[in-house]
Amino acid sequence: MRILGIESSCDETAAAVIEDNTKILSSVVASQFSTHAKYGGVVPELASREHLRAIVPVVSAALEQSGTGFGDLAAIAVTKGPGLVGSLLVGMTFAKSICLVHGIPLIGVNHIEGHIHAVVLETGPQIQYPALALVVSGGHTHLFEVQAGFVYRLLGRTRDDAAGEAFDKVAKLLGYSYPGGPLVDRLARHGDPRAVHFTLAKMKGNALDFSFSGLKTAVLRWVEAHNMDAEIAARRKLIDATFEDWLRASPQATLDLLASFQYTVIEELMRRAIAAAEQIGAQSLIISGGVACNSGLRERALSARLPYPVYFPTPGLSTDNAAMIAAAAFPKYQRSEFDGFDLLAHANLTLA
Repeated sequence: MRILGIESSCDETAAAVIEDNTKILSSVVASQFSTHAKYGGVVPELASREHLRAIVPVVSAALEQSGTGFGDLAAIAVTKGPGLVGSLLVGMTFAKSICLVHGIPLIGVNHIEGHIHAVVLETGPQIQYPALALVVSGGHTHLFEVQAGFVYRLLGRTRDDAAGEAFDKVAKLLGYSYPGGPLVDRLARHGDPRAVHFTLAKMKGNALDFSFSGLKTAVLRWVEAHNMDAEIAARRKLIDATFEDWLRASPQATLDLLASFQYTVIEELMRRAIAAAEQIGAQSLIISGGVACNSGLRERALSARLPYPVYFPTPGLSTDNAAMIAAAAFPKYQRSEFDGFDLLAHANLTLA
């Protein structure tokens, strides 16, 4: 049984064909990094236009690479939210059109659930339930209890910036290129994570919620106190810089700042994830989303000697992709949870 997945929630146009929820037959992603880099972040209108240009060739490539025709598809899965509405509508409208013409069932998938299924797709029966899922990316920082049968309960979420967003904003503040998260991760390895002391957030109400706006402000105050304007201005002039260029343009104090910032973000994530896992008696810990690629987070989680296994997706399935959307659709297909052509796109959509 094959399902075609389509993902267009933000700035990647993606399509993939999954067979029997175990085999990725194709996975094609068209990135928009070069379009948005000059603005230091995703511009929604430009993202929608790029999706319009890419959707047909991306889906066509996914079908061709997998040797799949429309008649071979059991269903088409498409991201329904959360995300940028204009971007979501491109993928949803295209998916609906194919379903209407070829008589194929349509399944709308929550993007956040897709990130969880990125791990399930690769790990399968090894995951024991209940599991604790930490979904952490540029747009999301959530903690979910995942029960057998994929029943979800929201335990905690960010009250302001997502963790990945905080990485990108701090990188932009310091004059680094977009997207800043991967670069901060690499540079942080050259700094001392204990050099700058940042206070961990103390949450009123739900202690499992996150907040990164205060940390971001603390970095800004540190920058202002250390007169870094000339250094930052010099970095902003770098064009097509290599990692070695960025490293040479970063004094040791700046590398220490980045290492300390990353250390604090990782501590925020792991302390709450471990507390939530203990609260629900988790048998597994799933960490997914774009920030799951962060080497510091992986090292911290895998070296923590937790009483349950920790599962990460491979890097190609950590960032936005359509394989995870198709994978999340398989349980829905088995339960005959199909959608009509009145399916709507949602900028904000809860999973539990």
